[in-house]
This record gives sequence, structure tokens and C-alpha cells, in this order.
Amino acid sequence: MSASSTPSSAADRYTLYGAPGSGATPVHAALTLVGAQVDTVDIATWEGEAERERVSGVNPMRQVPALVLPSGELMTESAAILVWLADRYPHAGLCPAPDHPLRARYLRWMVYLPAAIYSLFWVRDDPSRLVPDPAAQPAMLERSAERIAHCWHLMDAQIDAPSPYLLGDTLSVLDLYVTVMSRWTPCRTRFYREAPRMAEVVKRVDADPRLAAFWAARFPFVPAWEDGNA
Repeated sequence: MSASSTPSSAADRYTLYGAPGSGATPVHAALTLVGAQVDTVDIATWEGEAERERVSGVNPMRQVPALVLPSGELMTESAAILVWLADRYPHAGLCPAPDHPLRARYLRWMVYLPAAIYSLFWVRDDPSRLVPDPAAQPAMLERSAERIAHCWHLMDAQIDAPSPYLLGDTLSVLDLYVTVMSRWTPCRTRFYREAPRMAEVVKRVDADPRLAAFWAARFPFVPAWEDGNA
């Protein structure tokens, strides 16, 4: 999943909005692997209205990640950013090329993740957005967690057996995306049970030496990510 030419990643400088552990994390991991320079602005939009207001001047949706490109253009939507970065830096081998036989499979799952799973966290972060009755919110949280687990199970059942990554021999942005999201609700222990084939992939990405310093600084693995008590 590589090509012969690439822009100069070392000369490229990005500004990334989004707190450690957020949807900005796989984007930051991808930027780390391509060797780009990154300025971070930590904003945890799930912590409340004040944090969402901080990012409103950058992204009117008041969401992260938001990425300012070297050109000054703004990109939002984590999947779109990851696809764009992987295509921009083909030397890093982070995605199948447009004419590669795995390209359709790659795009399918890159869209599936935000459509089926990531989108549920918008209401989970602030249940009152869709469920104004506080008494009804625990049921919504429980059912949305079950839906997320079910979607992981469906993906695991349909994706080809990883060997050793989700798209074959090379780590891709799809692996980064799944690795980060699998630490979110309902957390890793449940993820391992629902998605046993993908479990081995995320453990491999957790241990990738190229990302060791990045994980330690931006999303350190702690027992709470396993047992769901984060």
C-alpha cells in the first residue's frame, strides 16, 4: 500500500484541535507516522458548553477534530481527514492506493465507523441533546453502548481475517481509527469479546514502537480502558 512519490511531510505544519483521547487522536497518530509537524490545541468538547464554545470559531459544528492544513484550509470529520492524510502521504503506506484491490473495502469500513459507531457519542457525551428527561437517560446510555458493541461484532464478523492488520501486512489509518475507538465505550474488555479477530490488531497497534512515545503523551493506556471504569 505504498507509492513512489510524496509531498515533503517534514515541511508540512498542521494545527489540530481536539483533546487527548478524542477523535483527534487517530488523526494525530497518522500525522506522527507521516512525520508532519503538529501544533495541538486541546479542547475536550464532551466536558461541557464552555469547551464546545472554544472550538466554535474554528468549527461551527462545535466538534473536534478540526485540522488546519498547511495551506490554511480547515478540514473536519475524522474519517475524511484520515483518508485525505493517507492519500497525501503515500510513502507512509497508510491506505490502499485508488487502484488497489483493497480500496473499496478500506473505504467501506472507514465510512462505517463514523456512521455506525462514532456518531452515537454525540448524544452519549450530552444525553440531554436528545433525551431531556434525566430519568430516561440511563436507559439511553445502556442501549447506545449495546448498539456500539453490536456494531463492533458485525464489523468483526464481516471483515476478512486480519493478517496482521485489518487490510493485510501494513498498518493503515483504518487500524488507527479502530484502535482509538475501541478504547471508548463499552471499552476494551467488551470489544475483545465482541470483536475477537480485531482484538489482536488493536493490541498490535497499541504496541507499535513507532507510536510508543505518542501513546504515552496523548492517550496512555490505563486499566480503565480495559474494564470500562474510565
